[in-house]
Amino acid sequence: MSQVDVDTSIGLALKRATSALRSAMDDALRELDITVSQYSSLEHLAHTPGLSNAELARAVFVSRQATHQLLAGLTRDGLVEIEGAGRDQRLYVTATGGERLRQASAAVAAVEHAMIASLSTGEREVLHRNLVACAEALDGHHQS
Repeated sequence: MSQVDVDTSIGLALKRATSALRSAMDDALRELDITVSQYSSLEHLAHTPGLSNAELARAVFVSRQATHQLLAGLTRDGLVEIEGAGRDQRLYVTATGGERLRQASAAVAAVEHAMIASLSTGEREVLHRNLVACAEALDGHHQS
């Protein structure tokens, strides 16, 4: 039986990077009074207006129940509007939400820039390509 070598494990290094990224994003977005999940929701809705609750939940990797709580905060703050009812509900970013998203997106871009600042353009391209390949390998694993 093989074991994970904690000093060279890609998974553990990825988890550490993910945790550091999430923490830095939390800090940057806190100043805008928005959470990472709310930011992610706004990004998805801005790029794909009219998603349903279930589609948004899948896009931002949260449960449908968590999406209801997420949307309650976004609608209360006037960042998202809901059109329709029941299964016909569709979600849209408001003008206020678009402005908050612009600010949040700039804050997140600054965090990402800081994260990869020490990498060359070529290293960034290779890292991106490799992370996509890793995700696709595991997506295929779950479908088997």
